Amino acid sequence: MPRGKAVALLSGGLDSRLAVKMVVDQGIEVVAVNFVTPFCTCTSHGCRSEARLAALQLGVPLKVMNNSEALLGAVRHPKHGHGRGLNPCLDCRILSFKRAAEYMEQVGATFIVTGEVVGQRPMSQRRKAMDIIEEEAGLTGRVLRPLSARHLPPTQPELSGLIDRERLLGIVGRGRREQMDLAAEMGINDYPCPAGGCLLTDPVFAARLGVLLHEYPQVAMPQVTLMKAGRHFRSSVGEWIIIPRDDLENRRLFNLRHALSAVLEAQEVGGPQGGVMTRGTPSEVTLHEAAALVARYGQGREREEVDVLAYAPDDSWQRSLVVSPEEGARLAERLEKIGGDKVPRPRSAHQPTAGC
Repeated sequence: MPRGKAVALLSGGLDSRLAVKMVVDQGIEVVAVNFVTPFCTCTSHGCRSEARLAALQLGVPLKVMNNSEALLGAVRHPKHGHGRGLNPCLDCRILSFKRAAEYMEQVGATFIVTGEVVGQRPMSQRRKAMDIIEEEAGLTGRVLRPLSARHLPPTQPELSGLIDRERLLGIVGRGRREQMDLAAEMGINDYPCPAGGCLLTDPVFAARLGVLLHEYPQVAMPQVTLMKAGRHFRSSVGEWIIIPRDDLENRRLFNLRHALSAVLEAQEVGGPQGGVMTRGTPSEVTLHEAAALVARYGQGREREEVDVLAYAPDDSWQRSLVVSPEEGARLAERLEKIGGDKVPRPRSAHQPTAGC
């Protein structure tokens, strides 16, 4: 019979797995939640998949919640400010904790468990920041951080006897050796996200998204997702051109084509599609430049001319253009690259990245 019930924030990373395992080993029933946003850089498989795998391995149920729209609102208007990029880390954590608190009430749990470590993240895992997050989420005294508990005041589950404080740890700082040693002791050997990160801290992505939010104040999540991939150019008349870098980005652009004003495809030769994002119908100048860029990055780049089809995602119009890949090469050098050269791809397992 479980001694109590808790809701755990399970990212699928090393720290959250350890925290859940430590609480389960104390006879507590744990239900896990994982928050989905388009900004995580954990692995190419995604944090949601890693959280599901972790929950399966730990023997706990998992609920996945989408926090994208709420987080985008915080990116636009953060109460507690941004970090070096567009990362509203405290606001993001408050949003997650509030939703976890709601779920805690729904399932009859009495406290929250997280894998946070004091001093590990510069914004959200400082003592003062942790206190602010708990207070604004209405969870003061009800957030257990098993990895750093001995450096923090006792929580309600400890004071009530549900949790034995002597079996908790006092890890601080950004190192991971203690966690990795503990994982080996506990038999946790597969943790592909030991130091998860956030694209909002990446300078290129943050700059690109900042431009998007400035120029398109009512932007929706599909356009935001398009900022993650591809080469992004400003046409000669100021419109937005996106050229994917590989098949994965090509599929992403095609799946999100409803967020674009035009899609472009080279005819008779392979290569990337192209996308144009404007407030209305793209200009002839932009369509021509986008077509030339599609030709330059496609398999017909050695030809003198390439036929490119441009069309509206709703099929309301289409246009054939004959362009020069050589002109596309010149445009690739001359046109402004929005936000910089490129956003990093999802990390491979065990490769750390920046976070809040």
